[in-house]
Amino acid sequence: MGRVRARALVAPIKAKEPHMPPSQSPCAHLDNNIVLAILDSEQFRSAQKISGLPQGLARPFGSRLSVRQETLRLLGSHSSEEGARSDVKRREFITLLGGAAAWPLAARAQQPDRMRRIVFLHGLAEDDPEVQTRIAAFRQGVEALGWREDHNIQIDNRFSGGDLNQIQVHAAQTVASAPDLIVASSTPVLAALKQATRTIPIVFCIVNDPVGQGFVASLARPGGNITGFTYIDFPLIGKWLELLKEIAPAVRRITFLFSPPTAPWALFFLRELRAVPPSLAVELSQTPVHDDAEIEAAVTAFAREPGSGLIVATDPFLNTHRGLVMALAERHRLPAIYGFREFVTEGALISYGPDTADIVRRSASYVDRILKGEKPADLPVQAPTKYELAINLKTAKALGLDVPPTLLARADEVIE
Repeated sequence: MGRVRARALVAPIKAKEPHMPPSQSPCAHLDNNIVLAILDSEQFRSAQKISGLPQGLARPFGSRLSVRQETLRLLGSHSSEEGARSDVKRREFITLLGGAAAWPLAARAQQPDRMRRIVFLHGLAEDDPEVQTRIAAFRQGVEALGWREDHNIQIDNRFSGGDLNQIQVHAAQTVASAPDLIVASSTPVLAALKQATRTIPIVFCIVNDPVGQGFVASLARPGGNITGFTYIDFPLIGKWLELLKEIAPAVRRITFLFSPPTAPWALFFLRELRAVPPSLAVELSQTPVHDDAEIEAAVTAFAREPGSGLIVATDPFLNTHRGLVMALAERHRLPAIYGFREFVTEGALISYGPDTADIVRRSASYVDRILKGEKPADLPVQAPTKYELAINLKTAKALGLDVPPTLLARADEVIE
């Protein structure tokens, strides 16, 4: 009697839950990628054992389409020998698999904000102390805003060594890698990136005259995908002339040394040089160079006449080859002024210019705002706010120069 009652209880269940065709199973709507992930998961393998389904279901498949076909076929297949026991176990498995569709989404919802990837493209070499200063400053800037490297942000630094071809290669590779944002240091780097992309957000730093060079529509409303922080403005040209005359009063002729491929902004600066006040009583000229041989020949020829001095452009090529320029200036007793303080610590006579570490550190604020949803087009280009005057007294002595006390008093750093 008990056995008959048990059969009676099973029969209604079978009548109410007929076999489900594969096309109607809970997994029929799943994307192939999700199905593939489910098949490879530990949860799936455990469900297989519980349900009694063939273990071959989790084997690799030859194509994404076969994943769906094989899964649905096995879920929908029955053998007459299995009967109600197999049917119930298959329904249990289908329930498990249908619920598994939510596994990837649930896991993603429990994760913190996704890792953001930034490429910082430098115009200088990796072992350049100036570059290392900028890297440290940028890291400090983003960390102060809550970004932790290798936790919620990845920073990929790439270096070009002042080589225009290398800059263009890095720019193309950077764009192809599709980072969330690019930081561009120097004019030639930004020029290459502007040609390579109009969609990836770019924050530039230490770039001259972005409006004149066509990088942005205006300082207040940059437009497009580019914004950032400038380096030298035109009045600084006159300041360089004044400082060079102040530290070396005998200078009567000054040349502006630059490399055209990495200093396309030089033409704008030369216009400013021609507007030098007559009170300075100096003769101005320009000296374009392209390689070490031209640097040596040009500086040696210019130094033959007494009363000569140099203004060295802040372009990546000359920055990379500054050791040669400084050695030639020392050999020919040629007073020279530079834009980066770092050079004075390496033996240059005098430098005056914006604090590059401060500029790069401030650029992190725009990186933060863009990653949080703001558009580069709406962020105004900002100018430097902190300038540094550095003097190397040892070099001054070697050149036979007596630095005026008033100039020393204004210096932010004096190398004894």
